[in-house]
Amino acid sequence: MLDAVRQEVVATADTIVVKIGTSVLTRDDGRLHRQRLNRLCRDLTSILRSGRRLVLVSSGAVGAGVGVLGLRQRPTDLARLQAAAAVGQSHLIQAYERAFGRQGYHVAQLLLTAADFANRTRYLNIRNTICTLLDWGTIPIINENDTVSVEELRFGDNDRLAALVTTLIRAPLLIMLSTVDGLLATPPGKAARSTGAGNVIRLVPRINSAIRALAGPSSSRFGTGGMQTKLEAARICMAAGESVILANGLRRGIIQRILAGEPVGTLFLPHGRTLSARKRWLAFSVRPRGRVYVDEGAARALLRQGRSLLPVGVRRVEGDFRAGDPVAICDPSGREIARGLTNYSAVELARIRGLRSAKVRALLGRTAYEEVIHRDNLALAEPADQDGSTA
Repeated sequence: MLDAVRQEVVATADTIVVKIGTSVLTRDDGRLHRQRLNRLCRDLTSILRSGRRLVLVSSGAVGAGVGVLGLRQRPTDLARLQAAAAVGQSHLIQAYERAFGRQGYHVAQLLLTAADFANRTRYLNIRNTICTLLDWGTIPIINENDTVSVEELRFGDNDRLAALVTTLIRAPLLIMLSTVDGLLATPPGKAARSTGAGNVIRLVPRINSAIRALAGPSSSRFGTGGMQTKLEAARICMAAGESVILANGLRRGIIQRILAGEPVGTLFLPHGRTLSARKRWLAFSVRPRGRVYVDEGAARALLRQGRSLLPVGVRRVEGDFRAGDPVAICDPSGREIARGLTNYSAVELARIRGLRSAKVRALLGRTAYEEVIHRDNLALAEPADQDGSTA
């Protein structure tokens, strides 16, 4: 049975990002499952043959290294994790080169870190490189640079990386291939929890507290992600105006079924607004250097009226930031409602907080900015849901 909504999502997706998790690519002992990788690559070429462009975000470097080195389990200390990634990455990209090469396609390797996305110039360079590779008919294969990215190895995964790549190149659809059939309706911890396709939530129009409560911890021995990170990746794409399908990469023909519009996995729908390239960068890629707390009037002006942030609405400043740095804007309850590039340093803002424009000019002179953060340099977070949570 076909799904009209899914058919529309797929039909309008001229570029598709596919993320493959570690557990999909590796055996129980951590070694690369080359037969499965070859099968997936054959399936993925159906995206290209349908006239669409493909970007692949692939986990598996650490897991592959674990297998090559004969380790019994994934290391827990940073040095061994990085060493396993260094060994495994070369084997992983070689496997992709051979598999796609047999189908007549070339691949290109990009190893990225969170810092690459936080820096505006490097962010744009990544986009230009990926777009050029796509214009050449090459398949970009992207992975976290685990050998140098300390924080990502400690806390992160490729789910967020896949979401950032999707928003970076404005791909209409992200397909996340995991070892589950989708987002399960039974909350984690239930004794009778089902893992079958009949327990899957087929459509998620919005991620609220009830949806997040369905996410459990990761059960993978060699991967780092779980349903929580997949929901966060979906939230990023949905907020930027893109769709996400979470499906089971162990199922044969899963890509063809998705392209056909069959109701497999879980479809996360966009929120109906498309952010500009600069707003995408501000909202998802930059890391705030500080926090600016505003009063209720300022929060309302930002969220509902699309205004800039003025000094009079600022109540408290945290962090050590300079003019031009990204900061998080928080409402009186401490909830982050926006991010933006500040015109003032933390020291200056602490001096002028709560003051009206005339007093600010009297204090700082004619060079004073009227706005703390101009609306063009500001990206809003998700609006509150009816249950009071943020998406």
